Amino acid sequence: CQIVGCDHQLGSAVKEDNCGVCNGDGSTCRLVRGQYKSQLSASKLDDTVVAIPHGSRQVRLVLKGPDHLYLETKTLQGVKSENSLSATGSFLVENSSIDFQKFPDKEILRMSGPLPADFTIKIHYAGAADSSVQFIFYQPIIHRWRETDFFPCSASCGGGYQLTSAECFDLRSNRVVADQYCHYYPENIKPKPKLQECNLDPCPASDGYKQIMPYDLYHPLPRWESTPWTACSSSCGGGIQSRSVSCVEEDIQGRISPVEEWKCMYTPKMPVVQPCNIFDCPKWLAQEWSPCTVTCGQGLRYRVVLCIDHRGMHTGGCSPKTKPHIKEECVVPTPCYKPKEKLPVEAKLPWYKQAQELEEGTAISEEPSFIPEAWSTCSVTCGVGSQVRLVKCQVLLSFSQSVADLPIDECEGPKPVSQRACYSGPCSGETAEYTPEETQLLYGGLQELDELYEWEYEGFTECSESCAGGVQEAVVTCLNKQTRETADETLCVSSRRPPQLLKACSLDPCPSR
Repeated sequence: CQIVGCDHQLGSAVKEDNCGVCNGDGSTCRLVRGQYKSQLSASKLDDTVVAIPHGSRQVRLVLKGPDHLYLETKTLQGVKSENSLSATGSFLVENSSIDFQKFPDKEILRMSGPLPADFTIKIHYAGAADSSVQFIFYQPIIHRWRETDFFPCSASCGGGYQLTSAECFDLRSNRVVADQYCHYYPENIKPKPKLQECNLDPCPASDGYKQIMPYDLYHPLPRWESTPWTACSSSCGGGIQSRSVSCVEEDIQGRISPVEEWKCMYTPKMPVVQPCNIFDCPKWLAQEWSPCTVTCGQGLRYRVVLCIDHRGMHTGGCSPKTKPHIKEECVVPTPCYKPKEKLPVEAKLPWYKQAQELEEGTAISEEPSFIPEAWSTCSVTCGVGSQVRLVKCQVLLSFSQSVADLPIDECEGPKPVSQRACYSGPCSGETAEYTPEETQLLYGGLQELDELYEWEYEGFTECSESCAGGVQEAVVTCLNKQTRETADETLCVSSRRPPQLLKACSLDPCPSR
């Protein structure tokens, strides 16, 4: 007697591999191994253990526990059936031999295959204890890469080249499917494209034969080339940017020219769109309100409002239209009996200074603009002094979200002032008197001042003589327009003091002694 191999030759020792291929290398199937653990549920009587596809081989399942296995099948024509596996034995299901062994606490199922249908192994819950199922089988790789024929030659004469590609093929339906099905199997390696020379005959209009050099040494493969990314469609909050990607070819002289895209399909095409600037946009952050500027009645309160970026840093770029207000009226429910303030609250509180500086601030934008820094402290501790600040020409670089300094002449429009007068209060023992120019410098920013206080005449002084003719001088006082109460004269410096009025008095002759 002589042995016969799977190739039906006498004396041959050739055998089938695990995939059922004679003298195969096992590359047409993959080993599937796993374990299922039951999860008892009052609403579920059964569950799926594993789905075993058509063509699988050497199937083996072992159940340990009180539950039971059963089968569901579905042929390629869509016919469905079920088998309860109620007793030990060997039997046929869809013309496939099944060996089943049933024990009190264990069940074993074997199928040599290849399976003629899709098998679904299910478990029926029968006890309070959990069960586990171990399974192993060889699953055929039904989606495989298939090499295409050569594409058309790149030139009709004078020498060109042509490439092959690869397509994903469904072995069951005998049709081409999307590449993702072949990528599912790690064993599936997409073949690299092949390249060959073609149409080597000289062109009729040519004066000689065009020599084709070895392609890989002197004639690089066609390749993808891209343009730079466009600017992001949004400076924050998420945008998109795009670029053009084209297939190009370089000839022997190094000249680059565009060609059909299929010639570059041996490598993935680079993306043409990508997200950018996905960080949050700057937003306004309002600080707490200051105390009311008065201790009784109606006053004002202020708060600092900052533009904060996604890193929590003070920046520009917030919309002025959505900025929260920095000043509002407030009422202290305490009756006012007498004036409490000698100076306008807006001239005394630091809140007004902070709020005013924020109002005057200029947000950095993508257009070059003048950006003033904070004012320095007043040059004197009392009286009239000066403040200075640095004014830069800056621009916001949207891609990197950074600020760049530019030459001053790059910014258009009037440059903000870099020096101004400041008043630190009267010096000790000094009476506050101002020229109109000083008044404008000191209180030009306090637009409400002249609306609150005004000069008024209030009677005359006593006569300078008791007889024989004397003089009376009109008394001018500073009044609060709302309360009509007398206020400090420094509050009326924003309006011109009325002219001095005199009148004669005590015109009767003095009695003779």
